[in-house]
Amino acid sequence: MTTQPHIAVVGSANVDLTTFTDRFPRPGETIFGQGFHLGFGGKGANQAVAARLCGARVSMIARVGDDLFGQATIDNFTARGVDAARVLITEGVSSGVAPIFVDSAGQNRILVVKGANDCLLPADIDAAAPVLLDADAIVLQLEIPIETVYYTLRFARANGIRAILNPAPGQPLDLAELAHADYVIPNETEAETLTGMQVNNLHDARDCAVHLLRSGVRRVIITLGANGALCAGETRVDHVPPFAVEAIDTSGAGDAFIGSFAAFLAAGERETDAIARANVYAALSTLGVGTQASFVTRDRLEASWSQRPQS
Repeated sequence: MTTQPHIAVVGSANVDLTTFTDRFPRPGETIFGQGFHLGFGGKGANQAVAARLCGARVSMIARVGDDLFGQATIDNFTARGVDAARVLITEGVSSGVAPIFVDSAGQNRILVVKGANDCLLPADIDAAAPVLLDADAIVLQLEIPIETVYYTLRFARANGIRAILNPAPGQPLDLAELAHADYVIPNETEAETLTGMQVNNLHDARDCAVHLLRSGVRRVIITLGANGALCAGETRVDHVPPFAVEAIDTSGAGDAFIGSFAAFLAAGERETDAIARANVYAALSTLGVGTQASFVTRDRLEASWSQRPQS
């Protein structure tokens, strides 16, 4: 990697509230839980932390609530080296939270309360323009209002800034608006939601990517989990093999891929090398539990990169 890039992430910041219990309570019943874990999450925040750990200078554009979690989220960004000057506290609104209940069989029930994430509006993008104009890449997801996502993509296109959109959580989108992104990076299920086409194997992924390109999307990377990733552009389609590991917890692996890919590409890596490195980084994240807590350091990545099988 030749330079330290500047990545701006426009997206969500949540707090995950995970309770472990032998069973779920019945209506009206109170029972004792077995354990509790509070963690920082949100797809935008996760991707920002991954990019920072991979060596990028990172700025976060987000909103949090005027509650205990809001300042704690800002403090977490700062502790991890992410510039949080544009993470704004929103009065009268809760921070984004995800109460998660996990029973002894590993089954979970999750509620996501978007809270202040839903208050990140186009006016906030205009206010953050000096930060965005200084960025080598802008990274977005779909846990903030869609109008803000589209507005930011148009802003990036108008100003010649590389834009990377992770269309997650999956939902139908205006493909004409997606054409403003330099890269659209869904997983299999998100690609299915965008196109209505099933993605069950590499052949399906290729067909789906070609469909998106014909719809006006400029470049597509479909992440395929244990099957690596497929990258499609105007002139060629490439399959980048996975980095094989015995996964423990895949939570956040997609965010690890997006954040690391943005950092590697903006630092001057060739596209296929950036994807291959991101595959390794995402795979390593599955060896730990949780999202941000499982993301590894640059040194750990480099050690695994040097030991990867050569094709």
